[in-house]
Amino acid sequence: MSKNTPLPLAEPHALGFATDRLPRIAAALKAEIAAEALPGAVLMIARHGKLGYCETFGYIDRAVRTAMPVDAIFSIASMTKPLVTVGALMLCEEGRLAVNEAVGKYLPQLARMQVNPPQCDGSAGAPTVAPDRLMTIEDLMRHTAGLSYGRGNTPLYKRYPVSSDSASTQWSGAEFLERLAALPLHYQPGSKWEYSFGLDVLGLVVEAVSGMPLGRYLEERVFQPLGMRDTAFTVPPAKTARYARALPVDPVTGQTQTLRDGTTPHKFDCGGGCAVSTAADYMRFAQMLLNGGELDGTRILSRKSVEYMTADHLGPEVDLSKLNDYPNIRGYGFGLGVAVRRSAGRGGMPGSAGEFHWAGSTGTYFWVDPAEALVTVFMAHAPGPVRYYHRQLLHTLILQALN
Repeated sequence: MSKNTPLPLAEPHALGFATDRLPRIAAALKAEIAAEALPGAVLMIARHGKLGYCETFGYIDRAVRTAMPVDAIFSIASMTKPLVTVGALMLCEEGRLAVNEAVGKYLPQLARMQVNPPQCDGSAGAPTVAPDRLMTIEDLMRHTAGLSYGRGNTPLYKRYPVSSDSASTQWSGAEFLERLAALPLHYQPGSKWEYSFGLDVLGLVVEAVSGMPLGRYLEERVFQPLGMRDTAFTVPPAKTARYARALPVDPVTGQTQTLRDGTTPHKFDCGGGCAVSTAADYMRFAQMLLNGGELDGTRILSRKSVEYMTADHLGPEVDLSKLNDYPNIRGYGFGLGVAVRRSAGRGGMPGSAGEFHWAGSTGTYFWVDPAEALVTVFMAHAPGPVRYYHRQLLHTLILQALN
């Protein structure tokens, strides 16, 4: 297989797709490109371990009308999170890391973080309280540590860095941890789900335990073994022509649209959102998860570790109001690094109980549906609000094409 055909090929009808309904996918994506809601995309769909759909749409650079190549490289943003989760679980399998251990055991800088009381807004100098329990590695993976991104309106949100990308652009890993350590947690660990820097911290835990930079660790333990040739934390100079460009203007807000240049190195390999990859590379990663941790004779994780990762880890004691704010995961639970569908209903789109997925703020998206033996990888640079629509659109159109 070439790097652009990550799995054995099969005709769609042989994989259970209705060939008269499958063209609806291309029609919808072409309409989005014609409406300048999407610059271009690469879409791969596999079923039963075989690639049945591999199409490119639009442009890698709309400004110069360069057609989208199948091996285009994208900043995958938060689709970095499942990669780091897998890397951490590998350390757990070796007895070098434990999911239930306190984060402070591995990163002493964070051992004394306090909690913002409910009646306080988190202003600098406001009183704090001790945590009821220490945040754990599991809390980092499932976003229940009490951390956040700096995207809210209270003074405490404004004290947090805005994003993984901005934090790793400004500071080294040590400087980032120092800044986090000086802030209070928003909530008692384990009490509330909130999307956060948890996976950035997890990446630094992996560095502390493995003794190497996160990018090198993942390259040696995950990317090379799986044949993910174009996945890294920076696009190298020899591959910059394959790096996709976003539209200059957000199609929903009309505001100038920015996308950090993935060819520029970060100051640390942020596990929350700094990797770059291709559709083919990520398809191999996602298929490995569907296979229970193995691909082409190479085992990355045990079957039980994958089951554990992709199970719902949110019990009734966890406030899910923030998770339900996301239109395409309303009614979902959360595993380790991935959202997990609890039932066929809810979520704003068809799906199966046990499906798991995650996406990137840049417009990338993947999901795995074990009940249908289905893997989808969608790569695009459409970082604005339209990305939520694209996720629901793709889910619906791909599942309606199943016989």
